[in-house]
Amino acid sequence: MNRNAPVRHLTVLYDADCPLCVHLRHWLLRQPQLVPLHLVPAGSQEARRRFPALDHDSTLREITVIGDGGQVYRSTAAWIVCLWALAEHRPRAHWLATPAGQPFARATVLAAAKWRELLKTDTGDGAAGDGAAGDGAGGSGACGDGRCGRPGASG
Repeated sequence: MNRNAPVRHLTVLYDADCPLCVHLRHWLLRQPQLVPLHLVPAGSQEARRRFPALDHDSTLREITVIGDGGQVYRSTAAWIVCLWALAEHRPRAHWLATPAGQPFARATVLAAAKWRELLKTDTGDGAAGDGAAGDGAGGSGACGDGRCGRPGASG
């Protein structure tokens, strides 16, 4: 891997069964990009084909971004590199990568993880949200396998 080579594109592995991840995927695709983002479902056949040496189970637990030079970014660094790729958010990404900005970036990642964890506690009985047995997420709104279920569609 040549660390001095320019980044031509980034591949973002996202959990296609997580409503927050899917929302952020759509948001990323709507943004003007300085560096093209390829969004691929984590753990999918496509992801496994493109990145055979990657721990694909871990990509379902945390956002993972892979640079075209083989760079792998996870968690907070992955969020920052996604923002760095966007025209309107690159200055913010530079700031978030500084010692002053890192606590804010980390807090954002922790908040997203907490939201996903709350979805995991949804047993599908409606007690913790609007997940339901017929929600299309494997018969349950739960995330027992480490992946977030999709909330059921309301009326």
